[in-house]
Amino acid sequence: MTGTAPASFTFAVIDDSTLQRRAAVELCRMLGGQLLGEADDGNAGLAMLQSLAAAPQVLIIDLEMPNMDGIEMIQQLAHLALPIHLVIASSRESNLLSTVETMVQAVGMQVLGALRKPLTLSALEHALSKFQPTPPARRQASPDIAVSVQELTEAIENGELINYYQPKVTLHSGVIKGVETLVRWQHPSKGMIMPMQFIALAEKHGLVDALTLRVLDMALAACRRWHDGGLKLSVAVNLSARSLANTHLADDIVRRVQASGVDPHLLVMEITESAVMDDLGASLATLARLRLKGIGLSIDDYGTGFSSMQQLSRVPFTELKIDRAFVDGVSEKPQLRVILESAVAMARKLQITSVAEGVETLEDWRLLQALGCDLGQGYFVARPMPGPDLVGWLKQNSARLKAACQQP
Repeated sequence: MTGTAPASFTFAVIDDSTLQRRAAVELCRMLGGQLLGEADDGNAGLAMLQSLAAAPQVLIIDLEMPNMDGIEMIQQLAHLALPIHLVIASSRESNLLSTVETMVQAVGMQVLGALRKPLTLSALEHALSKFQPTPPARRQASPDIAVSVQELTEAIENGELINYYQPKVTLHSGVIKGVETLVRWQHPSKGMIMPMQFIALAEKHGLVDALTLRVLDMALAACRRWHDGGLKLSVAVNLSARSLANTHLADDIVRRVQASGVDPHLLVMEITESAVMDDLGASLATLARLRLKGIGLSIDDYGTGFSSMQQLSRVPFTELKIDRAFVDGVSEKPQLRVILESAVAMARKLQITSVAEGVETLEDWRLLQALGCDLGQGYFVARPMPGPDLVGWLKQNSARLKAACQQP
C-alpha cells in the first residue's frame, strides 16, 4: 500500500446487484465514507445524483446494468460536469476495464481506479488513497489566460521566463541522475502561465527559437551551479519541431554549452517522436550535429505516435522516454506491462537509456525496477520545482528513494 483512504468522504454506489451494492457501501463506511445515495442502474443513478443537494465526492459505478449501463452513464456525467471521482467496478476482463478507465480520463473526469468485482477492502482503500478534494495540478485545466505576441516577446527579453526542474532518478539505486527542464512564465500581472498557453504562440509567430535558447541559458546556468556545489547532474531541455529546421540552431546551442562550462555529455535535448517529420533533411542535420558535439538526444513521449520505430532507426538517440500513458498504473494493468516491457527491452538492445515518465506509485516504481528500466520520473519521485529547491529536496528525499529500491 502506498497510501490510505481519506479520513472522511461522501460517496454513492450504482450497481444492479443488491449484494454487491451493499458490500461496496459497507467497505466505504469502514474506510470513513458517508453514504449519500444508492441506485440500481444508470437512469436511476442520474436521477439520484441530480436530486442531491451536493454531489458525492466518490461514485462507485458498475459497468453492466440494465437500461443505462455504466459507460453510458459516465458519458452523461461528463456532460453534467459534476466534481465526482469515479471508481469503476466490474467482473469483466482487465482489458475492458483499462479501456473504460482511459475513456473516463479522455472525457475529462477523475478516475481513482478500475477494480475487479467482488470489491475488497485493500483494493478499494488503494483506489481511495488517490482521492484528493482538489484534483492534482497536472490534471487541472489551466485557466484560459490570453497573452499577446508582444507580451511574450517582452517576457523572453525581460527575464519573465523561469525554469522548473523535475528529477530523474535511477530505479535500481534511487540516486538522482538528472533533471528535465520545464519552463514557466511569471507574468507581472497575470501570474504564473503554463507552457501550454504560450508555446504554440511562440511557434506560430517565430519566437520559439529565442524562447528555447533562453530556457537553455537558464538551465545551463543552474546546471553549472549544481556542479560547482558537488552535484553533477544532466539537464534535459525540450526542443520544438519548428526549431529543428533552423540550420543555425546547432551552432547556437553548442556555443552556449561551451560558454557555460558544462560538459556537453550532460546536456540532453528532448524531441517528441513526431517532431523531425516536418523537414526531414534539415531536422536530421541539426540532430546529427548536436550528437556529433556530444550532446545527448532523447525521444520524448515514446509510444504515443505512429513513427517510433522509424525515428529510432533514423536519429542517434541516447535516451528513450516512455510516455506516462504506458507507465501510470502499470502495476494494475497487465496489457500496459507488455507494452512497457517491450519498450524497455528495445532501449536495452539499442544500448540507450530508458526513462519512464509518470511514475506515480511505489507499486509502479517496483515493477519498472523489475523490468530493468533505468530511470524514473514522476510525482512519486518529485513534482517539478524551482532550481534553488533541488538540493533541499534531495536531502529530504534521498533516503526515501533509496528505500524504495529495496524489494519487499
